[in-house]
Amino acid sequence: MKVLQFPLARVTLVFIVGIVFAYYAQPSPNLVFASLFLATLLLGGVYFWCTKKPHRLRYFGLTVYGLAFVIGVSTQTIHTDSYQKNHYTQIQNVFEQQHTFTLVLNEKLKSSNSNQRYVALVSQIDKTQCSGKLLLNIRKDSLHHVFVIGNRLQIQGSLYPNSSPKNPNQFDYGKYLTNKQIYGQLYADATDIKVSSLIEKDSWYYAAQIRNTIINNLKKDGFHSTELNVAVALLLGQQQDIDPEIIQDYQYAGAVHILSVSGLHIGFILLFVTFVLKPVPNNRKGSLLKLIVILYSLWLFGILAGLAPSVVRSVTMFSFVAIGQHLRRSVNIYHTLLVSILLILLVQPAFLFDVGFQLSYLALFFILWFHPLLSSLWEPKNKISKYIWDILSVSFAAQMGTLPLSLYYFHQFPGLFFITNLVIIPLTGFIMGLGVLVMVLAFFDQCPFFLSKALEWSLFVVDKIIHTIANAEQFIIKDIPFTLAFLLSSYAVVFSGILWFKKPQFQRLVAVLVSVIVVQIAFLWNEWTIENQQEWVVFNSNKNTLMAERNGKSVTLYANDSLQKVGAKNNTLNAYLVGNFSHLAAAKELKNNIFFNGKRILILDSTGVYPKQQHPDIIVLTQSPKINLERLIQISQPKEIVADASNYKTLQKLWKASCEKEKIPFHSTSEKGFYILR
Repeated sequence: MKVLQFPLARVTLVFIVGIVFAYYAQPSPNLVFASLFLATLLLGGVYFWCTKKPHRLRYFGLTVYGLAFVIGVSTQTIHTDSYQKNHYTQIQNVFEQQHTFTLVLNEKLKSSNSNQRYVALVSQIDKTQCSGKLLLNIRKDSLHHVFVIGNRLQIQGSLYPNSSPKNPNQFDYGKYLTNKQIYGQLYADATDIKVSSLIEKDSWYYAAQIRNTIINNLKKDGFHSTELNVAVALLLGQQQDIDPEIIQDYQYAGAVHILSVSGLHIGFILLFVTFVLKPVPNNRKGSLLKLIVILYSLWLFGILAGLAPSVVRSVTMFSFVAIGQHLRRSVNIYHTLLVSILLILLVQPAFLFDVGFQLSYLALFFILWFHPLLSSLWEPKNKISKYIWDILSVSFAAQMGTLPLSLYYFHQFPGLFFITNLVIIPLTGFIMGLGVLVMVLAFFDQCPFFLSKALEWSLFVVDKIIHTIANAEQFIIKDIPFTLAFLLSSYAVVFSGILWFKKPQFQRLVAVLVSVIVVQIAFLWNEWTIENQQEWVVFNSNKNTLMAERNGKSVTLYANDSLQKVGAKNNTLNAYLVGNFSHLAAAKELKNNIFFNGKRILILDSTGVYPKQQHPDIIVLTQSPKINLERLIQISQPKEIVADASNYKTLQKLWKASCEKEKIPFHSTSEKGFYILR
């Protein structure tokens, strides 16, 4: 694999390993910086030692890799905000206590059903100056208070730390926020917020103002809101206001990447700016002026799009392409790819753990590496056939590179992605060219009506095509279980298979066969593990009581009548079934007594009726039963008390106090998440 022959490739890989090590191991900052100092000294000493005898150069190479690893560790440590001495997490009792927060709104996120959500920068808590980012949830009200990016707010409230998933195999939103250096959430009513007259006017403020100007001018011209939201997502990378059903259609059709600003979008920006600057002479000063304007335009667009990981990747790469054109040098795309990864992760190592960053780089790498091989299989002479073949081969190369990772994160596969790309990519090219022009003119409020209508109708047609493809649900493979072992072994098969396909050799064929055997071993091990598992789960469900018993792959659901009818369509249960390679064998009505693995489980509902002579091992309280828990404990003598989220929180606090008094373990799913018994 020629890519790995580049020294920069190996250095970048070792650097990434260092970031991953620091992310999971979380070593002490003092130890990290001491290691960095020693590694730098060692590199200098080995360099002078190797200059005398060239055969010792391999030791210098090993020292370089060691330093790259330590730099990766130190980069992750430096960019972990919680290590900073003035970070709000360093303040004693900062969580779940009443404080006065002074914040500056930094970014608007997609609203939930009940809250408007913002990323806010902390400047002060009570009278202590501090820093850091938190998630601000402002409850929606009838007055429709409008806040703008840059608003300085003062809020009296309690900060809550990021929580772990409350149900098994659920998306870990707390970890997702932590990866973005957001360590807590603050809730507030709009009427209780004090808004300063001063606005923090940084780059995020001006980017938001530009976006708002464009959107308001297009609204004034009668641009339909549905298509406008798609246009804003497609051209400006802002998906906050787009209809969730439209996003789902794009996911099912295999075209969700179109809504995320990526290389396709940045490439059009580069072409557009280059076209506008064509009259500028190509002398020394003119070429430098072009380069400055191009780089400024690319990064301005990146800021407008919110500097998402895929946006930063694309802008960085095309910046190197523009610099190469200015220097009149042919740009090695692999070098550009590696340098962009290295520079981005030096500035933002957390991007490495972002799904969009991972998918975009994998897709680009496989297009560069695997697409030429596919293209060489058939070279059609007809231009139309060649165009269609290029789209199909590029789509297949990108899909090969991202499929295992997509299955690991999303557990679904759009079977019609070929048709989607074949139809949508040409239309997207037209929309991008027209859209960039419309957005620029709309900012100056000079957009002709026929141009804005042409863009609106183009987006309407695209949405209808996507919706039609997405409705063919029989071609959408959902709920595909996929573990980390499957992910790694699948990529082993993909890489070894492509290497053998490029150059059939016996050693490469052996590598393919070994990787296939590894996949089979991972599958058999997973089957054996699942089949030998038995567990009983109380889920954290706010309005209903939901329990399940699993024997191997067979799951029995215990719930009330309404949930029995829903069955596997329940999102909480469905995530559990997919994560455990299981199926719903039966749905039964809740009973007062359940036996599992030799243990008697007593379930009390709102009636509060229970048998006096039984001595259950576990008592599960549901639907807020009116009981005297201390008396129940004395009569039944259970070993543990469990309360699900269907109970009133005030009752749960009283029960917790009673259990502490009686020295009985108490598990509240509202507080600790799901309860599991194996």
